[in-house]
Amino acid sequence: MELTFIPEGLTTTTAGILLISSVITSMITASLGAGGGVLLLVLMALWIPPAAIIPVHGMIQLGSNTGRATLTWRHTDWKAIAAFAPGVLVGAALGAWVLVDLPTYLWQLTIGLFVLYLCWGPALPRGVFGSSGIFLASGLTSFISLFVGATGPLVASFIKQMHADRFTTVATFATAMTLQHAPKALVFGLAGFMFRDWLLFILAMIAFGFAGTWLGLHVLRSMSNRHFSRMFNILLTLLALRLLWQAGGSAGWW
Repeated sequence: MELTFIPEGLTTTTAGILLISSVITSMITASLGAGGGVLLLVLMALWIPPAAIIPVHGMIQLGSNTGRATLTWRHTDWKAIAAFAPGVLVGAALGAWVLVDLPTYLWQLTIGLFVLYLCWGPALPRGVFGSSGIFLASGLTSFISLFVGATGPLVASFIKQMHADRFTTVATFATAMTLQHAPKALVFGLAGFMFRDWLLFILAMIAFGFAGTWLGLHVLRSMSNRHFSRMFNILLTLLALRLLWQAGGSAGWW
């Protein structure tokens, strides 16, 4: 079957909008630490068929985070990543095995409240950030990621409590999310999703996202750690509040 750049369900206009969005959202994540992945997921949901949203978004984020991790690898906390990686495998394996269908509002409510706690609540005990704590956090978020698509704010808020340096936060988060998105290709491929139909579009989104990452890192260099931390908290809070609002809508509370 011949590869096509515009997959079924998209038009030239909507594909162009999403390519520009890939630049902007990658720039947001590179400069502010998080948020771009969730914003891109929201935009993709406007035009991409529901069955394709999470697997296609996962592959785009895999490429985007790989680019950001490559550009910032010197700042990565490799000790934390060594504890994070096994948790990804365990969480993804459990997710693929269980394939649960819990109410959407439950995931949204849990993630939103926990992100708010990590941003504004008492600091977690330092022991939580040891190898065991990182492994558990990785396993849980990797499991959830297969069903909700964007656990970035949760992972970002956890990593934020580990590091004060803005470059270490961005680099470690990028590497962690690269690992977390990687199993999706296997899991959704085995489930029958036709990545081939979306291959050229995904590659284009990754390329445009790399340009956004490059721009965002230049913005990051102009910030102080204090300014970055404040902006990071505000952004994560807005994302958490959005999740709580969605949870209320999904549950029929308003």
